[in-house]
Amino acid sequence: MKKENTSFILKGNVCYSKSPKEAAFIKDACIVCSDGICGGVYKTLPEKYKTLPLIDHRDALIIPGLTDLHLHAPQYPFRALGMDLELLEWLNTNTFPEEAKYIDLEYAGKAYTMFVEDIKKGATTRACVFATIHAEATKLLMELLDKSGICAYVGKVNMDRNSPEYLCEASAADSAQDTASWIEDTLHGYERIKPIITPRFVPTCSNELLERLGTLAKNYHLPVQSHLSENPGEVAWVKELVPDAAFYGEVYDRYGLFGKEVPAIMAHCVYSDEKETERMLQNGVYIAHCPQSNTNIASGIAPIRRYLDMGMHIGLGTDVVDGYSTSILRAMADTIQVSKLRWRLCDHTLKPVSLEEAFYMGTKGGGSFFGKVGSFEEGYRFDAVVVEDSDLVTPRLLTLRDRLERVVYMSENCKIKAKYVDGVQL
Repeated sequence: MKKENTSFILKGNVCYSKSPKEAAFIKDACIVCSDGICGGVYKTLPEKYKTLPLIDHRDALIIPGLTDLHLHAPQYPFRALGMDLELLEWLNTNTFPEEAKYIDLEYAGKAYTMFVEDIKKGATTRACVFATIHAEATKLLMELLDKSGICAYVGKVNMDRNSPEYLCEASAADSAQDTASWIEDTLHGYERIKPIITPRFVPTCSNELLERLGTLAKNYHLPVQSHLSENPGEVAWVKELVPDAAFYGEVYDRYGLFGKEVPAIMAHCVYSDEKETERMLQNGVYIAHCPQSNTNIASGIAPIRRYLDMGMHIGLGTDVVDGYSTSILRAMADTIQVSKLRWRLCDHTLKPVSLEEAFYMGTKGGGSFFGKVGSFEEGYRFDAVVVEDSDLVTPRLLTLRDRLERVVYMSENCKIKAKYVDGVQL
């Protein structure tokens, strides 16, 4: 990561979201970065900024840094393997045996280094990351991410029931105490990485553990991340485990893990019913939409159009490893494509997601979990990615919107020329 003056100007073809339905496309524009904060986008640079260093990226596209609201770092080693299984079998066959290996710090260091290097070279600038139950390996992941320059929340996972003996914490009390000690060690230990409370999901967390984690979230003012209504078998299992709950998310809500005072991200929400959806809206819960993952392990297609029209907080997740790509650009394309399938095959009332909406979810929508992040509007934190799309040859004359659409659908053929987080180039 390059340490440098965080006041400068980037020049190029600028694309950013203003709202879910409106994106700005400005050719040959200047974006002002003032001490890591965006000072606005200008066709003609105001006089007061003309003394700042200018970096001219010529015909490249400049977009906000992308936010990944949901991914599992320890699962990275088995990307694109075991994709013929559904969620619960997939966890027991692939995930749990792999995550058990992270008790070995040598293995954890090797695997997490590969993961972080992949994230560094892509367009992601901020992420919410699951680790494992192992506190020391989780600290190692946090250190590696911090050195990379990425901003992230990282969670030590909690599991005290319905898990293999080799990956099940001894008790709710032990799990919570280990988590409290880990929080104390990491809360102020890194420049860009913060802890996040991470119950894996209701089936692997007892009520006592959820209650203790809710207390930690409140006492340390930490956000929460978990899974919600991803798979029909999972939803039925939660109903069996907690029969008096009106809906899956109510179990989290009972213990202060479902938004309101403590910000929360719930991944998937494929089968959230009307009661659950209304509670998420009331509590300001973020939905991490993971279309590639939901496709690969046959979970289904989340009703994202309904969530967008309700004005809910929605971002995108790659969900590595049942999503095999770490690219949020790819997640944008997947979001549009699966929404078309849901509209055609399941519900004609839910219009497909547009390019502008998918771009919003991957930038400003998900970025807002980190504050004023994900746009080039004045006052936003300066996260930017410079994309070179010249290899996407065509004889046609393209608008900037056309070029962004091609970058979303053919991102593997584009180059990341530069990436900035809070005005610092990585």
